[in-house]
Amino acid sequence: MRYDLPMPDRELEAALSRSVSETKADLFRALAHPARIRVLEVLSDGDRTVGDMAELVGLEASHLSQQLAVLRRAGLVVGRRDGASVIYSLRVAEIAELLAVAKRVLILSLVEAQSVLDGLRVAAGEA
Repeated sequence: MRYDLPMPDRELEAALSRSVSETKADLFRALAHPARIRVLEVLSDGDRTVGDMAELVGLEASHLSQQLAVLRRAGLVVGRRDGASVIYSLRVAEIAELLAVAKRVLILSLVEAQSVLDGLRVAAGEA
């Protein structure tokens, strides 16, 4: 007969770390679509209905609803009924902060790439 003994601390920490890493990966998979990023950016400015968001996001309502369903399952947005409409909002404000940090990282990368490009132009005598 086999008895499961508690995991040593190091093994438990590694198992929990993998679990957290997998959960983070799930979060980033939910973010890995331009339409979903745009939806979150629009909702960062305030709550909206599907009808309100469709034009701002540039999607038909049916496609937007599919993207919202992915974001709901990932726990990034919530919806509440208001008569015949569903009003969507970010589940937590930190989502907007995450998008802002991602934008800053992208800008830094572009600035660095521009600097490299400028150096190459100077070296090639194109400056």
